Amino acid sequence: MSHIVSQGARSHLDWLESEAIHIMREVAAECEKPALLFSGGKDSVVLLRLAEKAFRPGGFPFPLLHIDTGHNFDEVIAFRDARAAQLGEQLIVRKVEDSIRRGTVVLRKENESRNAAQAVTLLEAIEEFGFDACIGGARRDEEKARAKERIFSFRDEFGQWDPKAQRPELWSLFNTRVHPGENMRVFPISNWTELDVWQYIDREGLELPSLYYSHVRPVVRRRGLLVPVTPLTPPREGESVERLSVRFRTVGDISCTCPVASDASTPAQIIRETAVTNITERGATRMDDQTSEASMERRKREGYF
Repeated sequence: MSHIVSQGARSHLDWLESEAIHIMREVAAECEKPALLFSGGKDSVVLLRLAEKAFRPGGFPFPLLHIDTGHNFDEVIAFRDARAAQLGEQLIVRKVEDSIRRGTVVLRKENESRNAAQAVTLLEAIEEFGFDACIGGARRDEEKARAKERIFSFRDEFGQWDPKAQRPELWSLFNTRVHPGENMRVFPISNWTELDVWQYIDREGLELPSLYYSHVRPVVRRRGLLVPVTPLTPPREGESVERLSVRFRTVGDISCTCPVASDASTPAQIIRETAVTNITERGATRMDDQTSEASMERRKREGYF
C-alpha cells in the first residue's frame, strides 16, 4: 500500500523527468557515439540537469555540442561556457562562420538569419566526429512541424528528416538501429510544454542567462513583434525606438529572435505569465518562423534540429 501511495503522490514533473532520464539512458546504452546539443538556452539547461540525474556521479557518456551561428547574444555564450566548465564536461563548438569560409554555407546578405544555415554546420560536425545520435531540447508544443517528431527521430545518410518514414514508438519501445552515415535526433523532453520547463527550472533552482528575465532594452515594433535594436537589427527608416521592459522566451540568432513585453523577473512570475498565454513561444518571438507555416518543416527536412 505504501508503494501505491508514493507513486500516486508523484507530480507530473516527476513523471516527465523519469521519462526523460529513461530516454537519455537508452541513448547511452544503444548509441555508439552520441552528443548532447547545448546552446545555453532554457531547454538545453533542463537537458543538462536531466543528464546529471541520469549519470552522476560519473561523467556524461557524451560531449556537449553547440552549433554557433555567430549571431548569438553575448550573455548566452558566456553562460554556455561557464555552465560547461562548472560541470566539467567537454564542450565542442562548431561555427557557421567556418562553414561560410569553406563555401558550404552561402548567405544572400551578411546580416540575414543564420538559423537555417545551422543545419549545414551540424551535419558537418556529425560527419567530423561520427556522431550517431544528437540529443536536443525540442518540444512538440513549439510548433506544428515539431509536433510530428518521434522521440527518436531518424535521419537518413544525407541528414534529412522524412516525417512519413519515422518509426513507431509503441509502449516507449525505441528502435535505435542506424546504418553507417545515418543518425538519430533524440528529444527527451518532447512531451514537455513551455510551462513544464519553467516549473522544472523553478523546482530545480536552475540558473539561466539573464535575458530570460525582465530587463529594459531598446526595441522597435515590427509586424506585431518587438524587435531588439542591435547592430545586427538596427531600426528601419520611419521606426520609432522605445525602451521597454521585456524578456526573451527563447534565445537564438539575434537577427530573428524577439523579446516580449514583461515585468516577470523570477521563474514563479514567468510561470504565471506562461499559464495564461495563448501564443506559442516561437510564434511570439521568431521573425523567421512567421514567414510560412511550412518553414520549420522544410528546414527540418534539410537537417535542422
